[in-house]
Amino acid sequence: MRTRRQFLVALAVLAAPIAPLAAYAESRRERSRRILFQRLGSAASQDEGRRAEDDIWRMWMALAPTPAVEEAVAEAMRKRERYDWDGALAILDVVVRDAPAYAEGWNQRAFVRFLKQDFDGSLEDIERALALEPLHFAALAGKAMILMRQGRMEIGQASLRRAVEIHPWLKERSMLIPQPGEIPPGPGKDI
Repeated sequence: MRTRRQFLVALAVLAAPIAPLAAYAESRRERSRRILFQRLGSAASQDEGRRAEDDIWRMWMALAPTPAVEEAVAEAMRKRERYDWDGALAILDVVVRDAPAYAEGWNQRAFVRFLKQDFDGSLEDIERALALEPLHFAALAGKAMILMRQGRMEIGQASLRRAVEIHPWLKERSMLIPQPGEIPPGPGKDI
């Protein structure tokens, strides 16, 4: 009995530092995320914006809960690039089932569903991705494209404006329709 108690005490002592370390890792990750989005939002040139965007994409991919999920998403993206949308979708169905808290899994599946013209399914996945990563400019831009394609211009433009607020150099920014009295983008922000 005494040995079991000693074991439990030793286990508690060893486990105690894990919580602060996990909180530290989380705060470091959140700080890095905040810095990346600040870099993106304040990019002075398209090249600078693209570099920040690339870093954010790498961060999003690295947030996969396991290396297997990260590799599955990468494989789905390779299949998508080869126009094997059914193969990509099959992989991403498993990803979102096994890693429902991974925003990029939902975003990638939304993109494949968009390509397959399953716009309702794509919008559902986009909403899941945005619930997990509210600053996902690509999901917001995808949402905008679907909504505008469906004739829902006002809400689509609102989504695109939000995406461009996050990522001023977003490729889809040229799809913004100026609002009455709005000043067009200044030098360096236009295409």
